[in-house]
Amino acid sequence: MSDGIFSGDIAANYDKTSVAMFEEAVLGPTVEFLSDLVGQDRALEFAIGTGRVALPLSARGVDVCGIEMSRSMVDQLMAKPGSERIPVTIGDMATTRVDGTFGLVYLVYNTISNLLTQQAQVECFRNAAAHLRPGGCFVVETSIPDLQRLPPGDVIRAHDVTGDHLGFDEYDIANQRLVSHHYWISDGRAQTFDSAHRYAWPAELDLMAQLAGMSLTQRWSNWHREPSPAAARRTSPSGSGRRSVGVRASDRGQHDAASYVMITVIASCTAGGQFSTRLEFGSSAVIAPEPRN
Repeated sequence: MSDGIFSGDIAANYDKTSVAMFEEAVLGPTVEFLSDLVGQDRALEFAIGTGRVALPLSARGVDVCGIEMSRSMVDQLMAKPGSERIPVTIGDMATTRVDGTFGLVYLVYNTISNLLTQQAQVECFRNAAAHLRPGGCFVVETSIPDLQRLPPGDVIRAHDVTGDHLGFDEYDIANQRLVSHHYWISDGRAQTFDSAHRYAWPAELDLMAQLAGMSLTQRWSNWHREPSPAAARRTSPSGSGRRSVGVRASDRGQHDAASYVMITVIASCTAGGQFSTRLEFGSSAVIAPEPRN
């Protein structure tokens, strides 16, 4: 299997170019949220990457496994202390199965958008459901595209402009696709990186969950469980209000996080369940089938 775009120098420099996402103010609430949710159960991370979330979650005593398409990214993970506790299966998160069942499957950092078709994203939800024990949860962290900021007729928006990094998103609105273009300037040299994405709206994610036999149960604007989308637009993922600076060389998803609402979808899977038509409104969403009598 090909490493895709996360190979070679991109994988080798992933942690360095995503350094803001490793800050305690960003990573701490993420791990706290997932740890509280999984309890004493097992967790499976789709697109585990270099272990940004899996390693600190495992350090808390959670039994974590991972699926990852890029061997190069896994090589970076396996070079880190604590990685020996985390088994990783090489494969596509939409189709690859691992042994056993889990209380939690999670997919963070906009990575759902790396699946470039609606069908692939639906299959990812179905794969999550297939790994979950009855009552388990699927958590998706993604962002809402800021199409309202595009001037009429324009399809390109700058999301980060600094002295050493330029980032632009090029939208294909009809197909819910975008290409995120990145340019880094250092020592008189320029490095480029382009990544393609398919964005999905919250209502579409809710429908994907229903197609997979799950239902929405919670939706939050960030890992602090803040319900206001407006609040999410004013702050970075850490809630500090600081802007993430040019660190997206290998962003699993895309964008400057300070400009986007962060959505966490938690899906609860119940064996033999029926879909609940009641969805709770918030800046994050929730899914849970009701058991048959």
